[in-house]
Parts: sequence; C-alpha cells; structure tokens
Amino acid sequence: MTTRILTNSASIARVSDRLKAGLACLFIGVSMVFTVGLSQIDAVHNAAHDTRHAIGFPCH
Repeated sequence: MTTRILTNSASIARVSDRLKAGLACLFIGVSMVFTVGLSQIDAVHNAAHDTRHAIGFPCH
C-alpha cells in the first residue's frame, strides 16, 4: 500500500512539472508572437509574416 501511495504522488509531481513547463512555454511563445508581430521594425515584422505564410498559418 505504501508503494502505491508513493507511485501516485510521484505521478502527480510529474503532471505538475509538465503543467508548469507547458504554461511557461505557452507564455514565452505568446510573448514572442506579440513582440515580433507588433514590432515597429519592418524587417522583423516582415520576417515573421513571411514565416507564417511559409508554414501555412493564416495571418490575414
């Protein structure tokens, strides 16, 4: 019974770590999209725009 409790709490810890990592990646990704997408530097904005077209992501 003790082994089962330890296994479950280890599983919960792994899910928690994955959730934290996923949220961190989501935050970084959204920040990058908005930073580059709203950039006033035309070269940066156009590069991001062309990349979106290249991967088939609709942007307008």
